[in-house]
Amino acid sequence: MTSDPREPAGSWPQADVGRYTPPVGEDSVTSSSVGADAAGSPVVGPDSAASPLVGADSAVPAKGARPARRRRRRAWIFEWAAVILIALVVAVVVRTFVLQTFYIPSGSMEPTLDIGDRILVDKLSYDFHPVHQGDIIVFRRPPGADVGPPTIKDLVKRVIGLPGQTISSHGGQVYINGKLLPEPWLPPNTVTTGIRTQKIPPGEYFVMGDNRTDSLDSRYFGPIPGSLIVGRVVARIWPLSRFKLWF
Repeated sequence: MTSDPREPAGSWPQADVGRYTPPVGEDSVTSSSVGADAAGSPVVGPDSAASPLVGADSAVPAKGARPARRRRRRAWIFEWAAVILIALVVAVVVRTFVLQTFYIPSGSMEPTLDIGDRILVDKLSYDFHPVHQGDIIVFRRPPGADVGPPTIKDLVKRVIGLPGQTISSHGGQVYINGKLLPEPWLPPNTVTTGIRTQKIPPGEYFVMGDNRTDSLDSRYFGPIPGSLIVGRVVARIWPLSRFKLWF
């Protein structure tokens, strides 16, 4: 073999000692391995730039979670608003057509009802059965009745006489159609006066307070039309120590 005349005599071709160059097409393992080059920098494989870092997708649900929380909050507010609205509607319907509470401001129904007592009135009772003798009722103030200041809109009394009956008082007792009316709801020795003998007109009711000596009632303003009746007292609900039901 003829040597290159440009090379010094007796020299051999120089080899890159210690460095291995892989053949073309060989899958280089070092390209995906982490090491250090001569400058001490880490060697990053060619696929590393396209590979997402650990936790890189964590920002995506975080961005979507905020609208989801807002939607849940709006749904919660809407649900509670609906519940409150329905409760208010039910309360108004119940108060208007079914049950209503009243406060007792005077002593005309003592000792059955004391000043400050609270009662529950059933407004539907008389849609299913007639008014009974002895019922305690709440009724609207009769037009022209002098029963106190104009702020008093409703009265509470007991039904004593029914439509078509003849009522009167004699010897401190009440008589209906000429017969003594038993009144077990009154304290013993209660005296009733001031009832002139009269026949109660159709559709009207004669009412009196249980406190016969301190009650402005039908003895003063006459029988009341049934259309004025608000409802029947079914319970004394306050104070709790005096709770009582009437059926």
